[in-house]
Amino acid sequence: MVVGVGYVSVQLFASQSLKDKRRVVRSVIERTRKRYNASVAEVDYLDSWQMAGIGFSCVSNSSSHADSMLAEVLRFIEANLADGAIADVSTELIHMS
Repeated sequence: MVVGVGYVSVQLFASQSLKDKRRVVRSVIERTRKRYNASVAEVDYLDSWQMAGIGFSCVSNSSSHADSMLAEVLRFIEANLADGAIADVSTELIHMS
């Protein structure tokens, strides 16, 4: 079993309040969950209105599948950010026995 874990920090340029930020982040998270059946959550910068930290994970039986799944989720998040940009990305594959 292989667990793929990813983290992306996002800068939201047009956000003027926490309400604006949460609307955008919640939308991206829900669409990502539905499309990829992956675990996705806002995990960092909870009180910042122009930054968001999004964590995501998947489970697979193959390293290559888990890696491609993380890459697809990352591309999807980047493509669906309204007036935002990715500031930092981190991924890791964990092999379980």
